[in-house]
Amino acid sequence: MFETAEIGNRLSKRAFEREAPKVRTALLDAQRRLATSPLAVVILIGGVEGAGKAETVNLLLEWLDARGVEVHAMWDLSDEERERPPMWRFWRVLPPQGRVGIFFGSWYTAPIIDRVFRSAGATELDQALDRIIDFERMLAAENVLLAKFWLHLSKDVQRKRLKELEADPRQSWRVTKQDWKFFKKYDRFRQISEHALRRTSTAEAPWNIVEASDARYRSLAVPQTLLRMLGERLDRVQRAVRSKPVPDRPKPKPVNVISQLDLSKRVADGEYRRDLLKYMGRINLLSRRLRERRRSLLLLFEGPDAAGKGGAIRRLISAVDARNYQVQSVAAPTDEERVRPYLWRFWRSLPRLGRITIYDRSWYGRVLVERIEGFCRAEDWQRAYTEINAFEEQLAEFGIILLKFWMMISPAEQLRRFKDREVTPYKQYKLTEEDWRNREKWDAYVAAACEMIERTSTESAPWVLVEADDKNHARIKVMKSVHRALKSALRA
Repeated sequence: MFETAEIGNRLSKRAFEREAPKVRTALLDAQRRLATSPLAVVILIGGVEGAGKAETVNLLLEWLDARGVEVHAMWDLSDEERERPPMWRFWRVLPPQGRVGIFFGSWYTAPIIDRVFRSAGATELDQALDRIIDFERMLAAENVLLAKFWLHLSKDVQRKRLKELEADPRQSWRVTKQDWKFFKKYDRFRQISEHALRRTSTAEAPWNIVEASDARYRSLAVPQTLLRMLGERLDRVQRAVRSKPVPDRPKPKPVNVISQLDLSKRVADGEYRRDLLKYMGRINLLSRRLRERRRSLLLLFEGPDAAGKGGAIRRLISAVDARNYQVQSVAAPTDEERVRPYLWRFWRSLPRLGRITIYDRSWYGRVLVERIEGFCRAEDWQRAYTEINAFEEQLAEFGIILLKFWMMISPAEQLRRFKDREVTPYKQYKLTEEDWRNREKWDAYVAAACEMIERTSTESAPWVLVEADDKNHARIKVMKSVHRALKSALRA
């Protein structure tokens, strides 16, 4: 695979000076088109040490309008990054539509290095690469252009390059002990990098291998390739006729996972007060152990309007230290969120180790309200199940305890609660016209919820179905489920 980048490509100074201004001008024109398009650009700069990665990043910053570019040097992990899943650091800095993000170091760096130095096996590497393929496929579907560059040097050229830099007093700072440490593993780096690139060079995100032995050749090849990729993608976006979102109103099966719930379950007031205090105490004690066990807790609540999500959340948070939890109430996406991939706003709010995040509504809005109301296209909500499962799998692998609650009430109980809100002054703010409109689509929401539960309830991220006609029963079931999950996860 790398042989094609070892054939001695060179570019004369005259040829470079003739072509560079043309490419630079065309890149700026393409960047202006990008600024008003629904496209974002992510550029990955990888390759061997001494191949000119930093110089390439600097060149792109010089040739592009830097006001529309963000550069992210992914070196050592910060304390914040260590306490969240590995992909968090990349998700949080994804560029919005109309802008360019350059990643110096990327989601490929750690898997390759870990395999080279044998801290990860071949199976672990392939699992990481499969996750990367899914991630990049999702970005492509969300209108992100991925331009991946690998700057290559042969072993002899790299040795010569490092020695020349080391011997130059003005450049010697560029060569570190790590560079020579990596050079000693050149053959293994080459083998594993070739495997990684071959496996992850896809139609959506192909790798561009650039021979980097000649600085002028490299400095023209990267911008030229970027210009071609950006121009082609902008042309496709301009020509594309995107299907308009249409509401999807599925009908529930006569017998389904929700219809089988016994909504008549009740808990007497005395038993409720006793059990509430019991589980509050137990949850409080267990939540204090999250940090020492390097775990965090993520809870999410979905269900019909007035199903008691807020009440259950309030009882939960009264059991834990206010410094250690955050409640995220999820509404329609903001302008900032709308111009990035759908899951971006949820990735960025993940809890640190030892912390608790509770979502009142969640990423499942895509397969519920967005599907039913026609806020996204059919292909968007249809692929969301796979993307959500992959997201939750990463959370679980990192050690996040994830529990998902579907709070279910009957149509009659919902109507009773709506009318109670109408006549209770301090509850009136909870009732909106949208609540009444959603009620008219009850069957569609039940059908969508059944499909959601069927396709996304997993061992590591289970759905807990809560019979919520009786608030006492619902709240105790939630508390008991959280206690059980914490006890199981934190068990010595």
